[in-house]
Amino acid sequence: MPSATLGGDEKRTVEQVALMLFIAVPFLALIAAVPLVWGWGVSWLDLGLLVSMYFIGCHGITIGYHRYFTHGSFKAKRPLRIALAVAGSLAVEGPVVRWVADHRKHHKFSDAEGDPHSPWRYGESVPALMKGLWWAHIGWMFDEEQTPQHKYAPDLIKDPAIRRVSRHFVFYTLLSLSFPAVVGGLVTWSWWGAFTGFFWGSLVRVALLHHVTWSINSICHAAGKRPFRSRDRSGNVWWLAVLSCGESWHNLHHADQTSARHGVLRGQVDSSARVIRWFERLGWAYDVRWPSDERIAARRATSPGHAEAVDTA
Repeated sequence: MPSATLGGDEKRTVEQVALMLFIAVPFLALIAAVPLVWGWGVSWLDLGLLVSMYFIGCHGITIGYHRYFTHGSFKAKRPLRIALAVAGSLAVEGPVVRWVADHRKHHKFSDAEGDPHSPWRYGESVPALMKGLWWAHIGWMFDEEQTPQHKYAPDLIKDPAIRRVSRHFVFYTLLSLSFPAVVGGLVTWSWWGAFTGFFWGSLVRVALLHHVTWSINSICHAAGKRPFRSRDRSGNVWWLAVLSCGESWHNLHHADQTSARHGVLRGQVDSSARVIRWFERLGWAYDVRWPSDERIAARRATSPGHAEAVDTA
């Protein structure tokens, strides 16, 4: 099967241009949001579209692309499996097969040679780290050397439904971007409502979600606390926890990659783990790999003394 049907192992020139537009345009929209709010305000409908679309896409990435497809933190019944692939696609972060392949390669070489997006790529001096942070945040996506999907995601390629979702990523991107505009236009019955719905629910939402996701690659591998043992420099960054749906408890994730919960200590908010728990109670997810006290204690960087309790969602 040609790899192009999965999103492609190589990025063509037109795809590079499209990628730049998807990075630059939403980011410029986020900057423009300040004077827009200052001058005309923003409606509750716009905010509702932004928040709802943001967390649908965010959980599609964190629960679907990441914890389920990449790491197998739980098993899912067929309808949920497909729904998670679609929800992740709505985040506009790339086809599911390519995303998973890149992330599995990241874990194989985390913060070492071969890691697609380590901020330590150029060294440890301040100039090198600044260059590395840019690389980890955005630059790596323009690298011509792409992860071989048949090597890193053969299980997804064997699934016809997931191949189909991955192949039709452009369709889900258009759906994700147009839906807020359609809702805004129909609810307000105006072109202005369609425009503000698109601006907030599409452009600003995508810009914010992209940069939060990329911050896990950059900031969470250069800063944060490291209470657990891992072979890389992954850290916990608390102020990204809510916006990243729990992904910024990154140190535990690299210490225990298949854990369905990343924020395992008391007070560590992890909405993705909460949603997985709901799926489990509904019978849609099963064999969930919840962390136990013993499993967490074994991964502590120092003798824990159990000063903090484990939260198992």
